[in-house]
Amino acid sequence: MKEQISAGIITFRMKGDSPEYLLLHYPHGHWDFPKGKLESEESLQQAALRELQEETGLSAQLIEGFESSVDYIFKHDEQLIKKTVVFFVGLAFEGQITLSHEHIGFEWLSYRDALERLTFDNAKQLLKEAQIFLEHKKTGQ
Repeated sequence: MKEQISAGIITFRMKGDSPEYLLLHYPHGHWDFPKGKLESEESLQQAALRELQEETGLSAQLIEGFESSVDYIFKHDEQLIKKTVVFFVGLAFEGQITLSHEHIGFEWLSYRDALERLTFDNAKQLLKEAQIFLEHKKTGQ
């Protein structure tokens, strides 16, 4: 089975004291975080930041201390592929979102609304981990 590695960012901005998370709407109908494949000689962090820029036009600062991955299998051209996506948490710099052709929409959502909007259970679990991580960062734990 072929293997693929990608990287992504659970991107947030602050609205008052609470984070709002960026979700992208993919043409197949699902909602998920920005992510994509590594290019040659790229680190996971570099790939995640590049993909965010390419898919949304945004830049972000990665928050040190968070890294989580999901694995899944999908079929492409009749071949099964095992994909691992490593996610980081990043604070978005202000800016206009310019979606790439890979997406049909986006939303900035509160934690609860983002949890409801995300399509896949593994993405919901990532969001829960990110929210706990940010809450601990905020309280200094």
